[in-house]
Amino acid sequence: MKNTIAERISDFIKNFPPFDQLSKGDLYAITKEVTITYLEKDKNVYVEGEVPHDRFYMIHKGAIALKKVINSKQETIDRLDEGDIFGLRPLFAKENYATDAVTEEESILYSIPLATFKPLISQNKDIVDFLIESFASNTENPFSKELHGTLIDHRLDLVANDKELFELQPVRYTKKVITAKGETKIKDIGQLMKRHRIGSIIIENDHVPVGIVTDADLRNKVITGEHTIEDSASQIMSTPVLCYPKSVSISQAQLTMMKHHVSHLCVTEDGTPNSKIIGVISQQDITVMRGSNPTVLMKAIKRSKSTKELKHIRKRIMVLLEGFMEQNIPLTQTSKIIFELNDATVKRIIERCIQKMDRQPPVSFAWMSFGSQGRKEQLLHTDQDNGIVFESVKENELEAVRDYFMLLAKKINKRLNAIGFDFCPADIMAKNPKWCLGLDEWKQQFNQWTSNTGNDEILLSSIFFDFDITYGDANLTNHLSEHIFEITKNNHLFLSKLAASALRSASPLGFFRQFLVEQDGAYKDFFDIKKRAIMPISDAGRLFALSNHIKNINNTAERFERMAELFPEDKEFYLSCSYTSKALLKFRTKQGLLHNDDGRFIELSALTKEEKMKLKRCFKTIAKVQELIKLKYNVNNFM
Repeated sequence: MKNTIAERISDFIKNFPPFDQLSKGDLYAITKEVTITYLEKDKNVYVEGEVPHDRFYMIHKGAIALKKVINSKQETIDRLDEGDIFGLRPLFAKENYATDAVTEEESILYSIPLATFKPLISQNKDIVDFLIESFASNTENPFSKELHGTLIDHRLDLVANDKELFELQPVRYTKKVITAKGETKIKDIGQLMKRHRIGSIIIENDHVPVGIVTDADLRNKVITGEHTIEDSASQIMSTPVLCYPKSVSISQAQLTMMKHHVSHLCVTEDGTPNSKIIGVISQQDITVMRGSNPTVLMKAIKRSKSTKELKHIRKRIMVLLEGFMEQNIPLTQTSKIIFELNDATVKRIIERCIQKMDRQPPVSFAWMSFGSQGRKEQLLHTDQDNGIVFESVKENELEAVRDYFMLLAKKINKRLNAIGFDFCPADIMAKNPKWCLGLDEWKQQFNQWTSNTGNDEILLSSIFFDFDITYGDANLTNHLSEHIFEITKNNHLFLSKLAASALRSASPLGFFRQFLVEQDGAYKDFFDIKKRAIMPISDAGRLFALSNHIKNINNTAERFERMAELFPEDKEFYLSCSYTSKALLKFRTKQGLLHNDDGRFIELSALTKEEKMKLKRCFKTIAKVQELIKLKYNVNNFM
């Protein structure tokens, strides 16, 4: 005989995650064991520090506040309403409750036994994914060691066992690295290569890579007579060294080698040239997979002979991105691969445009990408943000040199627009003479932004302080980066104003758990995920990077991961910020692919309960990081 109460419970909970992923039979098996609890307003479900119950809870009617004592004062850290579940995480992590759960109004709760729930979901990948994201975004304790060793590893095993995703697995790099000093003679470098039967030597200083000498360097620079074997390694080494962390994927390593025409990569502790060498990757270390989509696309980009071809390739890149999203490939891997393909596309356009000029560039230059592309976060078709920095020249030569690069920039911007990168509405493009400057001019521009800190200067700082070189002389962008860190070091006034600017968009949730939406215009009642969620977290990442002198890292998630290393006492908080950055970018990307736009404006009524829950978790982190900014920086005078 059927249990009619269980059937009614089943009819309710099947509409909410993670129960919407269960079969009818499994759902009924759970609901038969559910008990119903009625609580009046201001009653505790459980209290902070209490040993966890043997069950977790779902709100059928009413609302629950999660409260925690912070600085001797009890504060509400989250509010939950109908369909939300709570009290589950401590059961998996085997931890006491970290908050009080208090009814904010009369409430009816469904109490669900873990003993019944857990066996039914252990083999359900979608529910495992939901729980991982739920726990990882719980800013009270987002990266529990217990959970990291169980649920998260289980998800990674699912990826690792899929042969189709082999190319996304980390490269097996050579850990025994043979190094030498810059003053080592070339003949000794050659003898080292012969003795160890290797094709490269990393040149280091205090265990940090400063260059690399390969067998190709010996062929091209020594055997040709350009240098003698008595010269030092520093005279023929390639610098700077292309560095990656040990987690670099096979596909990304392949793309980087093809893009930069190199055969070796260096592996360092944090993936930058500023940390200790831990390994080296050569082409021989990589098994090239037949039919590797990213590799095929990269080859097509490098072979392309027309803008029309590149436009077609860009469409294929979007298909690849959609496939990655559908397969739930980790966003870190996805964004890196798409960045390399986008970057190579822009580089190919620049190469072809230079060929169409009547002469080669008069001085060295670099093409810089700003904003989301500079942060390696541009996945969808968005507008251009770019500029040119060229070698400083004498005043009487300046305008002639600028005219050359202005003409080149117009050709490049036009072709980028043709393949899908829209013109920037604010005209932040290299074809604008304001953003086609010599190195000294760029330094003066940054000086002005950091000393004359009005609202316009702070706004421009949020765009231009995140830049990445796409093509040209890296020494120019390195000099510019060093200059930026020099002028912002101990510049408390600028950092305080930058901090105040990072708070210009309040927490995306309004009164009692409601999303803040646009009040008028073409997108009235839509949620602006860029303005209200992505910008606040990326602004915070930029602020922390500048104030803590974090070099060579522009990506928002990676900036927070670096903060977690610098401040281990707050590691879990910064990792939750990193997770939030990636989760928001993934959400925008999925929405953009779904609606064939840039994913910025979201119709809330079209979102599922699960999607709204995920966004709300991210918003909690944004609110917390904004509170931290208020505490760490003197912003009261600039709000």
